[in-house]
Amino acid sequence: MRRLMKLVSYFINATDALRCVNNYQGMLKVACAKEWQESRTEGEHSKEVIKPYDWTYTTDYKGTLLGESLKVKVVPTTDHIDTEKLKAREQIKFFEEVLLFEDELHDHGVSSLSVKIRVMPSSFFLLLRFFLRIDGVLIRMNDTRLYPEADKTYMLREYTSRESKIANLMHVSPSLFTEPNEISQYLPIKEAVCEKLLFPERIDPDPADSQESTPVE
Repeated sequence: MRRLMKLVSYFINATDALRCVNNYQGMLKVACAKEWQESRTEGEHSKEVIKPYDWTYTTDYKGTLLGESLKVKVVPTTDHIDTEKLKAREQIKFFEEVLLFEDELHDHGVSSLSVKIRVMPSSFFLLLRFFLRIDGVLIRMNDTRLYPEADKTYMLREYTSRESKIANLMHVSPSLFTEPNEISQYLPIKEAVCEKLLFPERIDPDPADSQESTPVE
């Protein structure tokens, strides 16, 4: 497993994430958009969109695989990440959380992308999360989870997209609207994709490993 993981470069960066923003998808409006348009006096031309772009920065970015010499195959699967294994008590060798980008949407909510990684002796777990809240309108969450099980020649990648209009969350305390971990259970799943990232069947030996295993006379 350690040899395989040395060869797999899974890169997370804001630039690639923003490249995945679809500027021509259905345009969302803030809660006060109707009142704003009615108050305009310039006529119909004020309603025209000169250069459409997704001002919410919604992205379905799942990470970037690097390395031309490494041919990692991505195939669909019905397997899921075993959450019970993640609950097992194991020493945390490394933990980090990084905010890749954040925007307050002109004081109408928040749009953010963050990544968390937890490294254990046997494996690691990565969560890449896009979170969008438009006050009075909508909450959206796109999660990518990455987990390689020990002694497996692949990593599991799960992508889920959840979304709900605020009008359908009247039974939920508004205090949860700013807590992605808490509000996620109330957001219906709109899309779910499970994939296996298959490592190469043949891996050339590492010269450094050979030198370490060769006795010195």
